[in-house]
Amino acid sequence: MIDIPEELAATQSRFNGAAGRVFVAGLPDLAARLLERWGLRPDGPSMYGMCALVLPVVREADGRPAALKLQAVDEETADEPVALRAWSAAGAGAVELLDHDPESGALLLERLDERRPLSGEADVREAVKVLGAVLARLVAVPAPDGLRTLGGVAERMLAAVPERVGLLPDAADRRLLADCAAAVREVAGEPGDRLLHWDLHYDNILAGRADAGRAGEWVALDTKPLAGDPGFELFPALDNLFDAEEVVWRFDALTEALGLERDRERARAWTLGRVLQNGLWAAGSGEGRVSPDHAEIARRLLGR
Repeated sequence: MIDIPEELAATQSRFNGAAGRVFVAGLPDLAARLLERWGLRPDGPSMYGMCALVLPVVREADGRPAALKLQAVDEETADEPVALRAWSAAGAGAVELLDHDPESGALLLERLDERRPLSGEADVREAVKVLGAVLARLVAVPAPDGLRTLGGVAERMLAAVPERVGLLPDAADRRLLADCAAAVREVAGEPGDRLLHWDLHYDNILAGRADAGRAGEWVALDTKPLAGDPGFELFPALDNLFDAEEVVWRFDALTEALGLERDRERARAWTLGRVLQNGLWAAGSGEGRVSPDHAEIARRLLGR
């Protein structure tokens, strides 16, 4: 038996409806099959995120601690093994993929220290610098062929602007997203070709374990891979652990870490693209407003 947190079941039901409920209902059988197939034994309570159940396990063949990640296959998760293999081959500082079940989307990953997320560091500016260093290693790797592209994401966003922005009741929100869309139009023709993480915030970086030869390292996980411009990667580090007064400092620190000082305006445009993306989702989901934190990030980057 495995423990399925009620919060994961509720999230899957809310966002994925019947498919999410089917996914949750199938987790015990899926876990049992993979524990047997890969020779694993459970090694602690289950963990979860928005989309996945993670079981701490030990490989019986060699005693290596690992993590069994069970997740539905969709547009965001399908290419995770491809990205992890590319980063591993380049020594880029992402979690190591030990095995993969293509049918279910399950991943067997190296075990990191879940007690030490980067979000727990007392000095937030130091955490920003660590994230910047991790991100610089990730985006140095060219995207493998066949991944989703930022060009496609931008095209769909801009196509949705006329209808979605008009759903927002607040005129200030509509003007802000119109400005974000204008910025994206300026850079959409050159979407880039780097391997992007998409969601690198402070809880998606954990300390490595000494028994895996990762003592002293910070390691990225939970990618939603995309081929594109590194400037599209900065937004999560501005939004997570949000502090309005630190937005510009963080943006500058991250552009410096990624060597984007000369492309600062491009990075700003792609960061505004993330605000646009989230604002369009909010408008279409019925939330009816742009997140205040996201709006503040946009205003700070626009110099308002």
